[in-house]
Amino acid sequence: MTAKLIRNAYEAALTMTAVLLCWAATLRLEGAAGLHTDSLVLAVALTFTLARSQRTADLRGRLTALALLPAVAAVCTLVGRLIAAHYALGAAVFTAGISLPIWIRRYGPAATRAGTLMTLPFVALLVVPGPALPSEAQGALVGWAWSALIGVMACCSVWLVQGLADRYGPWPAEPGTGPAPRRPSRLHPRPSTRMAVQMAVAVAAAFALGRFFFGQHWPWAVLTAYVTASGNRGRTDVLRKGVERFVGACAGTLLATGVAAAGIGGHAAVAVMFAVLAVALWLRPLSYAYWAAGMTAALALLLGYFGQDATTLLPTRLAGIGLGAALSVAVAWWLLPVPKRRVPLRTRDA
Repeated sequence: MTAKLIRNAYEAALTMTAVLLCWAATLRLEGAAGLHTDSLVLAVALTFTLARSQRTADLRGRLTALALLPAVAAVCTLVGRLIAAHYALGAAVFTAGISLPIWIRRYGPAATRAGTLMTLPFVALLVVPGPALPSEAQGALVGWAWSALIGVMACCSVWLVQGLADRYGPWPAEPGTGPAPRRPSRLHPRPSTRMAVQMAVAVAAAFALGRFFFGQHWPWAVLTAYVTASGNRGRTDVLRKGVERFVGACAGTLLATGVAAAGIGGHAAVAVMFAVLAVALWLRPLSYAYWAAGMTAALALLLGYFGQDATTLLPTRLAGIGLGAALSVAVAWWLLPVPKRRVPLRTRDA
């Protein structure tokens, strides 16, 4: 266990180094181009999510990331503006964009990796509170061209840090983390189609009910619905992730509320946010609940930086998280449930 914690700390340190490098570069860009603070959030979100998928990527995978990530980041910026202006239409486009990368997994490992890259900016769109910001702040949001440039900067930051680590670090990247080739499935519809349909229904319901019950705070329900439904391995898996997400989110929200109650704000709150993310990243391989708690606390601190009151919004956040988890669990159990893969008897005995 000690060796695993040390290795986890090393990988978390690499990711945080790449995140801080991209954040510093974007901070200079923000000052030079007069961008809004959401450009920094976009840089951090993209770098965080990209670092995990690029750790063992080959040259082809990295070139694919360089082509896809900036383009999809630019499109997602336009989707965010569409959500702010026409909520229903924007929600429909977002739902299609988050489900299509799951459906294309049927075409093999290369399509799976491309789908993962396509998903990252959509997740960042939920992290960056653009559509949920006040109307006076939305006019200064980062444009699509700047979003594409930030995507390129995220790729370069991740590759630079991971390349130096592979050359001079104590541990190389662990092989075998990519998607394994799949045998043709006899299920109709296929598991990728089932998961795509489940994701679409859960996210669409979270958009509708999140806006109805929570107004501008709908991202909590949508983000939780996505996280709980992603990587669906069956009913039990979705239920477990839903419970871990809710428990971790409760802990993270209480942590953020305590930070806000202590009067920590401004640059100090940003430092606390990075520290929380580093600890959550370190403990993530042990349990998803740690990552859920850290992400929720960081999001709460971020929205507090944008002027939202963490203490007042505590019940709203917990209710939104609970709603998103419940929707994903219900859809996974009752709509085209993905059957648990059976392990041959000889494999289990071995």
